[in-house]
Amino acid sequence: MLLFSLKLDLVVLNSSTIIKLLFSALFLGLILSVVYYFSRRKTIYDRSFASTLLLLPIIVSFIITLISDSLARAFSLAGVFTLVRFRTAISDSRDITYILSALGIGLAISLGHLDYAIIITVFVSIIFIVLSLLNFDTKTTNFSRLKIVIPESLNYTDAFNSVFEQYLTNYHLHRVKTTDFGTMFELTYFIKQKDENKQKEFIDSLRVINSNLNIAITRDYISMENTSI
Repeated sequence: MLLFSLKLDLVVLNSSTIIKLLFSALFLGLILSVVYYFSRRKTIYDRSFASTLLLLPIIVSFIITLISDSLARAFSLAGVFTLVRFRTAISDSRDITYILSALGIGLAISLGHLDYAIIITVFVSIIFIVLSLLNFDTKTTNFSRLKIVIPESLNYTDAFNSVFEQYLTNYHLHRVKTTDFGTMFELTYFIKQKDENKQKEFIDSLRVINSNLNIAITRDYISMENTSI
């Protein structure tokens, strides 16, 4: 096949080499983007992230090809990236695997190993599709973050234990901080509920203890992923 026989010249760049590089990266990036859409079609589908997966192999392969024969260019590029700050947070850790796959594809193409890039794309795509079909990447746990505001006079050490034992399978006090100039405490727990259908009952029971102050239950995978419950 033409794709497997393609070897990019990293020393002498010309228009033909650049066109082959860009179209090869575009084709493999498109495959990865389609796999992302397929695996997320029943859950959350981020169109901008799919576009990123399409373009990332192109950008990576082009940049690496331009600087591969010049150490000075490499240091200059590193200096440029130190000035760039990326503020977009990854809401789902599974997206990191797609980003790393796109980077690997772009690097393989820029180094002239298009056969490796195709193997990576096919192998990773099969894994993503199989995991999606088997629902291995579906969030099935019910971990949440619980914030409770309590008055300063309330001893929070064991105040909620009876309620927690009734409605939770696991809980862990993560943080305690003062608020409203020290007149209130804000407690942050990582919790796992027994039955989410009884969430209102759970909150009502907590309100009785904390004098009907603010209570919030949120999903926060990024904050909890490194916390053992």
